Amino acid sequence: RMRRRTTTRANMADGDNVMREMKIEKLVLNISAGESGDRVTRAAKVLQQLTDQEPVFSRARYTVRSFGIRRNEKIACHVTVRGDKAKEIISKGLAVKEFELKRRNFSGNGNWGFGISEHIDLGIKYDPNAGIYGMDFYVVMKRAGDRVSKRKLRVGKVGQRQRIGKEESIAWFEKVWNEDFAKVLN
Repeated sequence: RMRRRTTTRANMADGDNVMREMKIEKLVLNISAGESGDRVTRAAKVLQQLTDQEPVFSRARYTVRSFGIRRNEKIACHVTVRGDKAKEIISKGLAVKEFELKRRNFSGNGNWGFGISEHIDLGIKYDPNAGIYGMDFYVVMKRAGDRVSKRKLRVGKVGQRQRIGKEESIAWFEKVWNEDFAKVLN
């Protein structure tokens, strides 16, 4: 007779459980030009050069006369990157920040982001026609089983233990980029 081996939470470390592994779901790169026209188009070219993907334009929600923007005017562009390419771009961005982030860069649900002031620091050649743009990096984290809350049929809730918190995300960040001496400052 064979006895079935049971694993409980007490005798199984989180490192052994495939369902507890955290990974990057996506990276969203955003350049907000703040005005429409040629400047946003050039910003889109910078994003396309960096990611080899077609950026999407964001429009103004309402008219703000002091900023000189009108409703439905293109004022920003963004692109979503997934997979290995996302991790590669994140590494370039973190190198600009010297692999140091602050605690306030991490949100309560485990996602994190940061900004850089000059896109040429990422290794893109400077183009005098385009100019220099700052950009926002936003990283969305996930665990296996996340699709349960997003699918169309039989939508369920992700349990509290399966959700990613701020502290877990910080620990994951320091572990994954530890060869680059990544740290989170107060």
